[in-house]
Amino acid sequence: MITDNDPAGMGIAFTRAINRYSPHTCRLITTAEKYGFDFATDIHLPDIEDDDFGEVEQLLQDADLIHFHVLRDENSHLGPLVIRDYTAGKPILHHHHGHPDYLINVATYNEKYRRLQRRVIVSTPDLLQVAEDAVWVPNMVPLTDPLLLPRYDATLPRTGIKICQAPTRKFDKHSDEFRQVMKRLQQRHPQVETVMIEKTPYRQCLRIKRGCHVVFDHMRGWFGISSLESLSQGKPVLAGLDEWNQACIKRFTGADNLPWVVVQDAGQLETALDTLIVDADRRDAVGRASRRFMETYWTEQQILKVLFDVYEKL
Repeated sequence: MITDNDPAGMGIAFTRAINRYSPHTCRLITTAEKYGFDFATDIHLPDIEDDDFGEVEQLLQDADLIHFHVLRDENSHLGPLVIRDYTAGKPILHHHHGHPDYLINVATYNEKYRRLQRRVIVSTPDLLQVAEDAVWVPNMVPLTDPLLLPRYDATLPRTGIKICQAPTRKFDKHSDEFRQVMKRLQQRHPQVETVMIEKTPYRQCLRIKRGCHVVFDHMRGWFGISSLESLSQGKPVLAGLDEWNQACIKRFTGADNLPWVVVQDAGQLETALDTLIVDADRRDAVGRASRRFMETYWTEQQILKVLFDVYEKL
């Protein structure tokens, strides 16, 4: 796998899952870090000392398959190495994660992949609406990571309710609407605290979220990694899933009912949060359903089945 920055940590998550749960070997090459999230790395080019790219070159030579994330392709370089010098006869897969430059130029990318007869996978169902002949391979979280295990409401204070959002880009995640709703709620419920997590290393972000009672993702129709992390932690998660995304999730999981609390405008967000603030038993029940859903339908092994099906067809 080759990428610039690791998108939401999915490069290292998929790498670890492939190595842990399959007979295959995966290595991840990253060239940059974005937002200061401090995701774990495998081969991170800025860490290479004495300009020794021998291991990178050996991996390019030995790879049976090259899996590009975000905007990387064979015409880019890894230090002194030009990737296309090592791709002859190798299957290539492009994995898109909703980068703004991809969305702005999606017609150009579609034409390029059509011309090259390349397969494309996407990280969220909404991207299926713009990427031609793509397959949705869901993002994953390692459910057994201690920071992704649940702390149910019974172990959290019943007073001082913390409601959290962890947006990478606030302008894109309804953060202003969330703040306005929270101001109104705090007038009625002074015990409620708004927790905004920004520019925080990944592990610290998980620690903070684990100490919160409710998590808001966004209302853009789809869902982010924040949703999956918080569902795994056994939290009520609010997001504005549209009908398309709900249908895609149900097809992937086979589940009749989804654990998200669906809120599609500020009024619905305020009403749902008001209910969860005053009803601790409701918070607990929704949180338990969140974790149960992830354990039943969203394991690393289940997601790898989708990915490997794509790999086998390359």
